[in-house]
Amino acid sequence: MVVRKVGKYEVGRTIGEGTFAKVKFAQNTETGESVAMKVLDRTTIIKHKMVDQIKREISIMKLVRHPYVVRLHEVLASRTKIYIILEFITGGELFDKIVHHGRLSEGEARRYFHQLIDGVDYCHSKGVYHRDLKPENLLLDSLGNLKISDFGLSALPEQGVSLLRTTCGTPNYVAPEVLSHKGYDGAVADVWSCGVILYVLMAGYLPFDELDLTTLYSKIEKAEFSCPSWFPVGAKSLIHRILDPNPETRITIEQIRDHEWFQKNYVPVRSFEYEDVNLDDVNAVFDDADSEQEQRVSEHRGNEDMGPLVLNAFDLIILSQGLNLATMFDRGKDSMKYQTRFVSQKPAKVVLSSMEVVAQSMGFKTHIRNYKVMGSVVVYTFGAYHHIYKSLLSFYLLFNMCARAHTCDVHFGWRMVLDSST
Repeated sequence: MVVRKVGKYEVGRTIGEGTFAKVKFAQNTETGESVAMKVLDRTTIIKHKMVDQIKREISIMKLVRHPYVVRLHEVLASRTKIYIILEFITGGELFDKIVHHGRLSEGEARRYFHQLIDGVDYCHSKGVYHRDLKPENLLLDSLGNLKISDFGLSALPEQGVSLLRTTCGTPNYVAPEVLSHKGYDGAVADVWSCGVILYVLMAGYLPFDELDLTTLYSKIEKAEFSCPSWFPVGAKSLIHRILDPNPETRITIEQIRDHEWFQKNYVPVRSFEYEDVNLDDVNAVFDDADSEQEQRVSEHRGNEDMGPLVLNAFDLIILSQGLNLATMFDRGKDSMKYQTRFVSQKPAKVVLSSMEVVAQSMGFKTHIRNYKVMGSVVVYTFGAYHHIYKSLLSFYLLFNMCARAHTCDVHFGWRMVLDSST
């Protein structure tokens, strides 16, 4: 039997697989410690311009070292692969526990909430805002302790930046101010998500849950929810103070810790001894990737000046907002749609495949059926559609990307433009 090794790690079976990575079980041959090895294909992340995103996520995980946060041990690389060595968590997701066992007891829910608040507060003390807190991103170790994971949407604002602008997260857990597109405090928004999680732990279901996103967002913005009869008075009080739609008056983490319901059986966790966080291994792994990605971008920009080979009057009308004739044919304002159009000479299959990859890298879940890509969005901003549009500008086949106003239902359609010059 051939044993595969990466550095000091013996690599075993695959335990998880995503769009851009595989996760394998591995063992440190020096200490015998079991770890999870996330394997990324270097060419793939460069091709899809994900270097900065992954580098940021890894840097954040190295910065945040806390008993209730999944630990990143180190980063290794070969000529073709990047290996992220993570703490091996055996207890699965907190989400699965709720699905299989239903609502938790008050004591168990409070214990997990203690750990969640301790972990989130530590992240905030390092200037890190998670922005996608939910039971699916909370893992359980062999002792049943909570571990915060998945910092893919987290923010580490530069000094002097007080408000975040990117509308992101998971709809049912996102704070109302995040949906307002006016900027928000990442720490205050994370507190809201913690409140939703506490509700789910004790109720077994979501406080805000609608099939129609417009109705869902309306209820979130007004904090329209009710607590079940079995919620203790103290828990109800705390949840209502956390799920305050006004971020200015919403309870803070410090105030949560002082709340009578939270205080019961609370023992503050002892953080790790101070460690000097060294990002040398991260920088070394990604230096080559950065330069190669810049080279690809430079080559791409050099080709942009070529433009489409054929652009007739019909194309110009379609591409010009000033000459958009859609309003002449729309019967009512309620049916108006926001549209972004562009063209490509690439085959439809190639463009649709590229759109699927770009959409997935931005948080969409997609599938192709009859040459249509249907997606449910995770980044809820029309800037996301603009980003996809920009990412595909090098192609010149006419596309029509429509999003109903004030909702996140997205439909990507396509149609060929015939050359009418003859």
